[in-house]
This record gives sequence, structure tokens and C-alpha cells, in this order.
Amino acid sequence: MNYRDRNGTLIEKDTKQDRLLKRLYTTAPGRMLVRILITRPVTLIAGAALRTRVSAAYIKSFINKNSIDMSIYEDRKYRSFNDFFTREIRPGARTVDGRSDVLISPCDAKATAVPIERSTTLNIKGTEYTLESLLRNKALSEEFRGGMCIILRLTVDDYHRYCYACGGTKSENFTIKGIFHTVNPVAAEHAPIYKENSREYTVIDTDSFGRMVHMEVGALMVGKIVNNDKNACRVTKGSEKGRFEFGGSTVILLFKENAVEISPDILANSGDGIETIVKLGEEIGRKRSISE
Repeated sequence: MNYRDRNGTLIEKDTKQDRLLKRLYTTAPGRMLVRILITRPVTLIAGAALRTRVSAAYIKSFINKNSIDMSIYEDRKYRSFNDFFTREIRPGARTVDGRSDVLISPCDAKATAVPIERSTTLNIKGTEYTLESLLRNKALSEEFRGGMCIILRLTVDDYHRYCYACGGTKSENFTIKGIFHTVNPVAAEHAPIYKENSREYTVIDTDSFGRMVHMEVGALMVGKIVNNDKNACRVTKGSEKGRFEFGGSTVILLFKENAVEISPDILANSGDGIETIVKLGEEIGRKRSISE
């Protein structure tokens, strides 16, 4: 995978996570294994195992394999692997840009900006979605035609807690369960595969960017979305929205037409097919002025 940091430096990195997912979803043996891994008994057992004290033995090797900088996290002993995975960052390690006209990244991630047209499909965790299929809500998807989508992809080395990208009044949360289906799991490598990851989203009437959708996409297997606020309420920019438990994960932000001006480096990198490395709290866009 190719990324650029905010200084424009190109980083070429082929992660073990990317290679594993490719083998799982593009080979017949991999797809057969996934069908077993996502069954309810297996996911319950795996989730429970990651919460045991025994699982903590895997933490050190995981840190080394993924080159995780632990200096930015709280210095404490973790009770389990999942306790480590949902670790909290040290106070002051991330600074939230508090300017009212600035849109912040809700998480540490690799960002891509995509204009939302009627023909637009979004590739999220290896699945192609239309806006309607992503939201499972035709009327809501129509509201965001002509707007912008920001996809924030977290990898295993990222901080897996996320905050509100802007302040406002949120709706209740909407949850969509994931599904997985292969037409023929023992067929050749090109056999059709269809999957949807679990996701949860809320609609926020923001203070500066109009109406937006703030969505979390969880892992197909063990991953879990844990949001703090389930009901409608007032939320504050930069306050913690929730966390992902172990597994790959993505945050998606949807904005209406002319609501936000995405940061130029993210736009340019996205046009080149390159993700931009962003950190929680830093600027990823600004309120579009009326004159524009």
C-alpha cells in the first residue's frame, strides 16, 4: 500500500494485514476459512479468548511486528490482548484543532476523499457499496448526492479510539449487521464473493458543516464497534465517540454539497490513488465559504 504523510513524503508499505486479507478473500481456501471464522460460535470463542489474561502474552510480539510506538500511550500493564488493543493515548499526545471552521480527523487513520455522484461506488474493506447500500436508507442517501465522502481506514498499528469530527446534535444510532456469502466456496480463485461488514452510524446536525453522517465500520470476524452515546444528544468536537475492539476498522464521514472544503493534500493524494496518513484531532477540511 502507498501512503503520504502530511509533509508529502511517500511511504510504501506492504503490511501483513493487507497480505492476509488478500489471501482470505481472493483464494478458495481463504474463503472457506473465512466462512468458518465468521460463524457465531467461532466469533464468540475468539472474542472471549482475546479478553483472557493468557492472551496478554501475545502483546509484546504484536507491538514489535507492527512497529507500534508505545511512548504515546498510557504506561500500564494490560490485562488481556483486547485491553491492549483498546488502549488509551496519553493526555496531550493528540491535539484537537478547536477552530470552529475546521473539520478534524476523528481518528488516527489513512484518509481518502471521494466526491459523491449518482454513479459513485465506495470501496470499503474490500466491498463495493453504493451510498444507498452503505446506509440501507434511500432517502438519506439522496440527501448527500453531490457531497463528499471521507474514508478513514485504520490499520492494526493505529490508535483504535475515535472522537466526534465536529460538534452538534446527533440522532440515535443506527446499526447494520454484517453478512458474508460466496456463491461457491470451493470454486476457483475468481469465484464470486459478497460481503458486508457490520456498521453503525448517526446523523449529526453540526454547528459548522450542516447535516452529516458519522459511520463506523467494524471487522467481519472478531471486531466490534463500541459507541459511548446510543441515543440522541448534544455532542462536542473532539470528545470520544467510541472504540473498535480487535479487528480491522474504518470511519466514514459524509457531507452534503458545498458543506466542506477538503484539505488540498488529501484531495490531491486521493486523485492519485494514494491514502493520506492523518492523526486524531488534526485538520482534514474547512467550512466552505458562501462566496465559493
